[in-house]
Order: sequence, then structure tokens, then C-alpha cells
Amino acid sequence: MPFLKECDEMTKYDIASASYDELVQFVREIGEKPFRSRQIFGWIHRNHATEFSEMTNLSADSRIKLMQHAELNKITMITSEISADLTTKKYLFKLQENGMIDSEGSFVEAVLMTHRHGLSLCVSSQAGCKMGCDFCASGIGGFHRNLTAGEIAAQYYAACRDADKRIGNIVIMGCGEPLDNYDNVLKFINIVCDDRGVGFGQRNIALSTCGIVPRVYDLMKENLQITLAISLHAPNDQIRRKLMPIARKYSIDELLTAGKAYSTIRRVSFEYALFSGVNDSVANARELTKRLAGINCHVNLIPGNRIPEKGYTKSGRKAIADFAEVLTASGFQVTIRREFGSDISAACGQLRNKYKCTHTVK
Repeated sequence: MPFLKECDEMTKYDIASASYDELVQFVREIGEKPFRSRQIFGWIHRNHATEFSEMTNLSADSRIKLMQHAELNKITMITSEISADLTTKKYLFKLQENGMIDSEGSFVEAVLMTHRHGLSLCVSSQAGCKMGCDFCASGIGGFHRNLTAGEIAAQYYAACRDADKRIGNIVIMGCGEPLDNYDNVLKFINIVCDDRGVGFGQRNIALSTCGIVPRVYDLMKENLQITLAISLHAPNDQIRRKLMPIARKYSIDELLTAGKAYSTIRRVSFEYALFSGVNDSVANARELTKRLAGINCHVNLIPGNRIPEKGYTKSGRKAIADFAEVLTASGFQVTIRREFGSDISAACGQLRNKYKCTHTVK
């Protein structure tokens, strides 16, 4: 019984992070019929059950077995904030450990955004972050731990319950570096895309990375149809190394070579946050066009969020427009991201840090 051997009275099986095949094996080990696997998987990933007692088409004995041997590793919504224009809602969740609220007060965030084409949810993959990007609030306070596949999915399920409707797009772009939590993130994608659960379309999922180059090549081998968004934020190594420590390990040429390889499978999106006087000049834009030449890509320009802890200010509208014009004139497809939730600390890590600074963690 490989699954049950891993568990004891204090550590139960994390059933929400199980793939369907793993769930089939687990159900068999606890003496249940195979058809229970589809029922349980559906309750967790289609009906978003948070308690075994909700699984009403299971017998009382079956539910007791699940409570004895497994846990639904839930997250707890601590607070939420909605923007004045009603387009953005940010959730703050507290993680659990072995069925109990995390004693170290580990928080993650998710952001629900309303677009013309529907709803999109940005989820977190780690509590904190190791990458240390100079303009990002996610890593303030350090790295706590990776999220499980079930905890990543739980953010989506909680937001769906709150919105009372299906959310059609998922962006793995919240707190943490997804490719630093590769196995759990990949498992999350496979679980939510399983037709026996959510049945999410891979093309409606985007994964953002700061540039762990070997993992980009690993991701290519998975044959997924997700969109890869590469956080570039600079046209050269000199600027990028100041903004992003990962650039000291992998050069911009190495990263763009990996991005170009991935773009042969599916078009890549390059994320470029613009900060006043740092990376937003016309000369920077011209250099960027040369770097990206020959790559099947889209460029997403982001007005950089003001991060008081880091001292960065976003570029002005004219600087952003001039930057975009250079790229567009060179034949690139460019969008300027709408500013979502600037009045509710919607940038990665901001609400988490604000809450931790004003509340005693219990």
C-alpha cells in the first residue's frame, strides 16, 4: 500500500493533489470500488467540495474511510478586496499544514480580473519567492514553501465559488516562480485539464517564468498547449541583472534561445514591466526589437506597479506609448496591459505584505 504507507495519524493522504490514476490506486487501497474514484474526483475538481461530508452520493462508510485516511488540504480565505471600478478582486488565503492552519502564517494571493472576453484568475504557486526580483513584492519576507497541486487548484475553486460562475482563464503568475515548483505546477495543470474534473482547456492557461532556462526546455517536452510568458523586463543583461538576480545565472541570450525554441510549439509572450528611467527609453525599445527578431512572440507591456519597499515608479503614459510604437513599427504584436486593481494592492505580494504588517499572525 504505497499511498497509505506514506501516511500516519498526523499526516493523511493529500487527496486534492492526486491525479486521477493516483486516486484510483488510493481508493483501491482503502477497500473501495474503482467507480468511487470518478465520484470523488468529480466532487473535488468539478463540484469544488471542501469537506468529505459534501460527497452525498458516497456511502457513510466510504466517507468515514476517506476522513480516516485522507484530507482535503484546504486553504482559508482571510480577506478580499475589490477595486473601485469593480474589474478586479484580490483574495488573500492562508495555507494549512496537515489539516491545521499553518502555524507560521503562510499566505498566498489570487487575483480575479474581468476582461471583455470573460474572467481570468491569477494564482500563486509558492508562498513567498526565492527569485528576489528587485521590483517585486512577492519575495519580501523570504521563501516559505512550495504549494501543492491541490493548494494551487484550491485558489481557483475558491474564486469560482465566490464569483458563482466559471472562470475561463488561469494565469500562473501570482506569488512565486512556477518553474521552481515544477512538479506540483505541472500536476496542477494536468488535474484541472482532466475531463473528469474541471475539463479546463490547456490553451486557456498561461504560465509565467522569470527565466529558469533548463525548465523551459523541460516544459517543451511535456507537449502542453499552455502559453509560456517570459518575464523579460530589460533589453540587455546589464539592466536585467539589476532588476532580476536570475539574469546573473542565465544570460538574456540563453533565455531568448530557449524562448525561441518554445515558440516553435506555441507563440511565446514576453512580459515587459516599464519603470521610469530604468528600462523605458526609446533606445531600450529599439534594442529590444533586435533581441526579439525572428521569435514567434507577442510583447505585453506592463505599466510597472509602484512598489514602495523597492523605490520603483511606473513609466508615464507617453513613455509607454513611445515604447510600444517602436515595437509595433518593427512588426511585433504589442499590447499594453490594463492596470488591474492598483487601488487594492493587486501586484504580486502587496496585499500579503500589507496584511502581515498590520495583523498579528495566529
